Amino acid sequence: MGKAENNIKSRRDFVRKAGRIALAVPLITVPAILSRKTYGTGFVWQIDPYKCTSCGLCKTSCVLTPSAVKCTNEYEMCGYCDFCPGFLRQGARVYDTGAENQLCPVGAIKRNFVEEPYFEYIIDEELCDGCSKCVQACEDFGNGSLHLQIMQHLCVNCNQCRIARVCPSNAISRVSENEPYLSKDRNKKILRGHNRQNSAGGEQKNNH
Repeated sequence: MGKAENNIKSRRDFVRKAGRIALAVPLITVPAILSRKTYGTGFVWQIDPYKCTSCGLCKTSCVLTPSAVKCTNEYEMCGYCDFCPGFLRQGARVYDTGAENQLCPVGAIKRNFVEEPYFEYIIDEELCDGCSKCVQACEDFGNGSLHLQIMQHLCVNCNQCRIARVCPSNAISRVSENEPYLSKDRNKKILRGHNRQNSAGGEQKNNH
């Protein structure tokens, strides 16, 4: 009987210890899981269009294929130009909507006639892969109305955004989910161009 009682006691001790461990594990793991879920709550990743250098990494570095980064057109800045440097390839022999004349490699920019000499340029989000070629051309030869944004209905909002980690200009950061998109302003573009001219003028003086 003594041996049987010892066996029962041993089993009880084992069950009691196992129960303590089972209760302790959730206490350790649940906060860790919750911290992952709540990290960044209320915030989303977005691109600052004034820091973006159109490097092309948004297309290749996103965990999604195609990327959650898309081109967008700031219509208040857009000049509705007949010749849009973001739409038409530089050096094209004929300036029409033929695929061979378009800058976008996937034909994601649609050109709609408004009235002479104005055209509206609309981004086809499903086709756009975030390559930023049109953005760079618009910045260099246009008024900079084209810029990249992370589309929140596509983004999975990773705790550590892969694009943000490789962005050479640190243009991607967390913003409030209440204002998830960052727009551009015509006045800032004019001021930016003015500062560039002043900077270039200063360099020329220094060279002399």
